[in-house]
Amino acid sequence: MLKARTPVTGTRMAVVAAAVALTATTTVVALPASPARADDGQCTFPSKPYAGRPWALQRVNLDELWAQSTGKGVQVAVIDTGVDVKNPQLTKAVDASKGKNLLPPKNRKGERIDRGNKWGTTDTVGHGTRVAGIIAARPVKGTGFVGLAPDATIIPIKQNNAEGDGTAETLADAIKYAVQAGADVINISQDTAEPLDPKDSTLKNAIDYALGRKVVVVASAGNDGLGGNVKETYPAAYEGVLAVAASDRNNERAAFSQSGDFVGVAAPGVDMISTVPGNGHCSDNGTSFSAPYVAGVAALLKSKYPDWTAREVAAQIEQTAERSIPGHDKLVGWGVVDPVKAVTDVDPAHPVQSPHPANGVAKGEPPSVTPLHFGETAEERNSRLATYTVVGGLVLVAGLTGTAVAIRDARRRRAGRAGAGAWTP
Repeated sequence: MLKARTPVTGTRMAVVAAAVALTATTTVVALPASPARADDGQCTFPSKPYAGRPWALQRVNLDELWAQSTGKGVQVAVIDTGVDVKNPQLTKAVDASKGKNLLPPKNRKGERIDRGNKWGTTDTVGHGTRVAGIIAARPVKGTGFVGLAPDATIIPIKQNNAEGDGTAETLADAIKYAVQAGADVINISQDTAEPLDPKDSTLKNAIDYALGRKVVVVASAGNDGLGGNVKETYPAAYEGVLAVAASDRNNERAAFSQSGDFVGVAAPGVDMISTVPGNGHCSDNGTSFSAPYVAGVAALLKSKYPDWTAREVAAQIEQTAERSIPGHDKLVGWGVVDPVKAVTDVDPAHPVQSPHPANGVAKGEPPSVTPLHFGETAEERNSRLATYTVVGGLVLVAGLTGTAVAIRDARRRRAGRAGAGAWTP
C-alpha cells in the first residue's frame, strides 16, 4: 500500500490510501499520510488566511530567535510535490531558477503524468507548499504565521505527486540535484513504501553524497506509530539523517508518530498551520510538518555557522532539545526541539559532535497557547457537526487507542527517570 494525498473534487483535499503494484526493481516513495481528522475539509486551497499566531510559533520567542539568525544566505531544498509560488508568503522565498521537476513523464502503467512546469513551482497536492511555508514563509500583514527561517531561500524540487509516482531512484536523483544546486539543508517529508537494504542502496549513496558535502538532511519519521508500532523508515533511518518525530501541545509524542532508535528529535506536528497553493493557510497533522520545523532551525544554524558539518548541526539541535529523560528516548529521540536554545546555547569554537546524556534534565513546561480556530459560518458549523456525528464512532476508537499509547509512554518515561537516577557526569 502507498499512503499519499490526492485531490477529491476540484481543490478539495483529503488523506487517502492508494494501492500500487510494485515492480521488482522499483521502490515507490510514499508521502506519509496525515492521521485522519474530522476537519480535513478545512485543508482546501486557495483558503482563508489564518489571522493569529499558531501554537507551534507561540512556544518560541521569535524576537530572541531572530536576533541570532534569520536564515539569511541559506538555501533549503524541499523535495516534495512542488512549491506553489502564488502564495504571497512564498513568492519571494522560492528561487524558481534553481527549481527542478523530476517526476517521470509517464507512470508505471505507461500513462502520462500531469507534471506541471519544469521548475517545480506548481503543487496540485499542497503538501510541498505546506512544508516550504513552515521553513521560510515571509511575514505578511493579516496573519501571524511565518516561517522559522524567514530569510532562507527555498529550492523547490518536485519529485512526487498524489499518486505516488516518485520512486527511491527519483528521490536519490533529487537529493543529488539539491546538492549540486547549492542546498545547505534538504528536507524530505516522505519515505519509501518498501524496506530498503540499508547497506546497498542508490538512495543511501545519495544521502552519503549530501552529508559528505556538509549538507544537513532532515527527514520525517513517519505516521504509523499508533498501537506502539515501531519500524525503521527510509531515508529517515539512514545514519547521518536527522529523523524527526511529531510532538503535541504538551511536548509529548503525538500518538500517530513513528517511534524507534533512529528518531533524532521531535517537533510540533499537531494542528500545524501553513501556507497552501494560491493563498491562505490550512491546518494539518503529521511528521511531514515536524521535519520542516527542524529544517528551519537547521537553516538558522547554517546561516550563523556556515562551516559546521551536517553532523555538528544535527548534534546541536539534538543536544539542546527539551528532554524528559537524560538520554535518548525512542519516542521523541533526544527531546522536543528548542529553536532558541539551539542557536544560543553554543560554543562556536567547539561545536557538539554528538549529543550526550545530561544529569538533572527537567522537562520543559508545555507552552500556554490559544486554541486553534478557523472562522466558520452557521451553515459550515451545521455541516461540521453532522460530520462529527457520522465519524463519532471512529473518533472514539482512535481516542481510546491514543489514550493507551499515552499511558504506555508515561510508564516508559517513569522507568527512564528511575534508571537515570544513578547517572553521574
